[in-house]
Amino acid sequence: MSASSPPTQPPTTPPTPTSLIDLDVDSLSHCLAHLSVRDVSALAMTCTSLKRLTYSDSVWLRFFREHWHLEVPWSSLNTLGARDLYLARRSALLQFKFLHPVSLQVYRHTSSRSNFNHLLLDKNHIFSARGSTVEMIDLDRDDPGSEDANLLFSGHRARITCMRLFPLNGVFTSCGETEGEQKFLVTSSYDHSIRLWGKKGSCLRCMRGHHGPVLSLSDKLLGDDTCKVLASGGEDGTVRLWSLSSSGKQRQQSLKATLYGHEKPVELMLVAGHKTSLLVTISRDAKVRVWDTTTSSSARSSCCVGMTTLRGAPVNMKCHESLLYVAAGSSVTAVDLRTMQKVMTAAVHQPKLYSFDIVPSKSLLCTGGDGRAMLWDIRRNQEAWNPDPVAELDGHCGQVTLLHMDPYKVVTGGPHDEYVNVWESDTGVHVNSLFCCNDEKEVPKFGCDTMAVDGLRIVTATICDDATILRYRDFTYATNPVAKPENDPPSKFWFSLSGDYSDDNNS
Repeated sequence: MSASSPPTQPPTTPPTPTSLIDLDVDSLSHCLAHLSVRDVSALAMTCTSLKRLTYSDSVWLRFFREHWHLEVPWSSLNTLGARDLYLARRSALLQFKFLHPVSLQVYRHTSSRSNFNHLLLDKNHIFSARGSTVEMIDLDRDDPGSEDANLLFSGHRARITCMRLFPLNGVFTSCGETEGEQKFLVTSSYDHSIRLWGKKGSCLRCMRGHHGPVLSLSDKLLGDDTCKVLASGGEDGTVRLWSLSSSGKQRQQSLKATLYGHEKPVELMLVAGHKTSLLVTISRDAKVRVWDTTTSSSARSSCCVGMTTLRGAPVNMKCHESLLYVAAGSSVTAVDLRTMQKVMTAAVHQPKLYSFDIVPSKSLLCTGGDGRAMLWDIRRNQEAWNPDPVAELDGHCGQVTLLHMDPYKVVTGGPHDEYVNVWESDTGVHVNSLFCCNDEKEVPKFGCDTMAVDGLRIVTATICDDATILRYRDFTYATNPVAKPENDPPSKFWFSLSGDYSDDNNS
């Protein structure tokens, strides 16, 4: 007897998948309550229906309360939506338009080591170089100002000339470092060496090869993830490429190539914006060279793929895609790295430049001179023989040697100024002045030695009496706006919020 075959089942239609936009509004609103500002902003770019939901007041009122522990007065919502109020307040914070930020003062006696000459801000750490030593201040500690509690990177025998932080990306796993560390520190010195440091203050590698002080380090690493390369420039006029993937401690295992061509000390270097294998260097005689680092040999000059000469002593240089902006002498010149042709004079600051920075996304740059800084619009100056500034940032007592610029603000200072000044990057309007010492009763012997700015935070260093003071400010949760001067142009943020936040609400 044969077994009976099972009955044939009719084919089933697979269920139609449910997409995100098929959910009802209440369900979507519940999902948005668990997203960050970045995620909500990304979701707004997917489609029109989701954009409408992500712009709703309920979403941004929640962000406002969570970020600043404040309630938005309903009277402000009649003029602007909650999203606009949130963005306006964040922009004002990024412009340092508030009083009484979170502050920390770190005192160091000037007799113990020399003054601060380099500062870096990275997340919850401040790296400060004084003489031949780097101190890492952990802002998460109970007493971050205590010198005994902080980590010291000591090993150089002469003053540090440059200090960089680079992503780890597993480069030093063979040297005992772990994948958990996100960045590592690199320093160069007058003692002819470059040192790479681990997270516990240990020197992972000491690289020697320059026949003189090492003056500059590249702003980024060259190469791919399998072969990271660091570039350095020396007083001996050479550019040297160091492999960070080699595991040995001998110099020949780290030194990948030596590039000859400059006749004077190499002052500055950076990686090109449009092609990360190109290294741009400038020497003390303002000669610019571009090197192709994809080929390697122990000593060569044939990889120089372009050169040009500018006028005046080099001050700084920045890259945006294929354009190189070089501040030298009294002007800022734009050079096309593809042709090495000078395409325009972006700024002329007489009689001499001391500092320079640029925000390419807004076509704005700023120059620091003697007694003032100037704001320039690159688009306006493309065809002008004598470019005019957008605004003059006056009020300095001497040379403006310190200058930071980002899409929201310009921060300026110098060795003769007791304050660092903050300006709107779009208009050049002065918005705040930050005293460098502990309080205004102290009289600094000098102005601001150096500073570092990172978004909502700033750290400055200056000499007061017999101590050097490092002052850190964080505006993330500041709630008391700076009083708006009567003659300032209208500001969306001040008209919408300044009258709604009283001293009682900000206390």
